[in-house]
Formats: sequence, structure tokens, C-alpha cells
Amino acid sequence: MELSQFFSENPQVALAFSGGCDSAYLLWAAVNSGAKVQPYYVKTAFQPEFEFQDARRLADQLNVSLAVIELPVLEYPKTAENPKDRCYYCKKAMFSALLDRVKADGFTVLIDGTNASDDGNDRPGMRALAELSVRSPLRECGVTKEQVRARSKEAGLFTWNKPAYACLATRIPTGVRITKEALRRVETAEDALFRLGFTDFRVRLLGDAARLQLSKEQIGEGFSRREEIRKTLAPVFSTVLLDLEERKGNG
Repeated sequence: MELSQFFSENPQVALAFSGGCDSAYLLWAAVNSGAKVQPYYVKTAFQPEFEFQDARRLADQLNVSLAVIELPVLEYPKTAENPKDRCYYCKKAMFSALLDRVKADGFTVLIDGTNASDDGNDRPGMRALAELSVRSPLRECGVTKEQVRARSKEAGLFTWNKPAYACLATRIPTGVRITKEALRRVETAEDALFRLGFTDFRVRLLGDAARLQLSKEQIGEGFSRREEIRKTLAPVFSTVLLDLEERKGNG
């Protein structure tokens, strides 16, 4: 099935919109298929500010209004406690709140940007989506991540080469309670590294220290600029460790 057929069969949809590459392309596809689509951004302590700004920018680019739902995600015990399957509980809370809103707004179909390259066996959050009957058109239509990027570039979307960015909660080791302060420190440090020109990395907590993971392409630059990085992150972390193993995956 093609995306155009999906939207022909589902002409009115609500979209869980993160501002990332996949949901951005899905919003574009829905708009260009003539569907009535309403994007919703669920704003939590787990999303960095730049993701919200990207979501607003893309919605403006496509001349679509963006609905924002604020969710106090850390008030959910199973999310804040950070168990191994935290993503399941987080997605369940977020999409349950989202479903309540979209139903109140008159929508019966909620879609998200999961693509055909996403491995459901490795994504506990996808179990929550299945339980709540959230549709994933990219996955249903066999559209891979590579195709999403290629089509987004052709469509002129600024998100076409945007690196995958897992939520800030993934920076906290499993089993360590997630706090607003821990998330704030991580986001501040990552914003600082973005300003230094690094693009695909993670700042992970290791006790009270920051463990910096860089991509294969930038790990050499990170090592050569280690003193600059240390000074830049000093206001947030007194100890910064550079992981000599390159960052892999999306988490």
C-alpha cells in the first residue's frame, strides 16, 4: 500500500508529531495527499527545547497549526523510577493522554512516525502503541528510514538529514531515578556541544560525571578538542569522560 492510499482510506487523522525526520515526512505526506491532518506535540521534561522548536518550524513551513499537550511525565511513578521497560510506561502515558485529546477533538485515527526500519522486538514503546491501536502508516506501507530521508530531501524538508534523537531519559542509566535536575544538566551540556559544532552524540550520566559518546566521524575531533569540551561543560559537569567507543544506534 502507498501512503496516498492510506490517506485516501483515512482522510482525517491526528498525528503524534515529534519534530523528527519520520513524523515530519508523514505530516508532509498527509498534507500533500489532501488529508485533514492535525499534528499534536506532547511536551514533557524528556523532550529538549530544540525538538519543540523544530516541530513548530515544520508546522509553519507546511502551514499547519500545531496543537501542544503538556504532560507531567515525571509524575508517573513507573516512568520516573526508570525500569528497563520505562519506554513502555512512558509511551503508554503519553499516547493515552494524546488519545483522550484527539478523541475530544473529533478524530478517530491516531498515527505516528514509526517506519519500516524500526525493529518492534527492540522497541518496548511500540508495544504500548499496539495496545492503544495507534497506526503507523510508514511501517504499514513499507517505507524505510532511508526512503524517508530521500523523500524528505526531495520535498525540501529541513528535517531530511536530522540525526535520530532519542529522548533525554535515555541518558540516565536504567534503574537510576530520573529527576528534572538530571535532565536539565544533560540538555544544557548537549546544547553546548551543538554550539561547538558536534552533531551526532550523546551526553550520558555516569554517577555525577558526564560520559560523552561521539559518532565515528567526530570522535577524533572530540579527542583533539577535549580541553575545549571540558571547559565548556565545566559549569554543568566537573568531570567529563570521553568514550573511546563510537556511538552506535539511535538510543
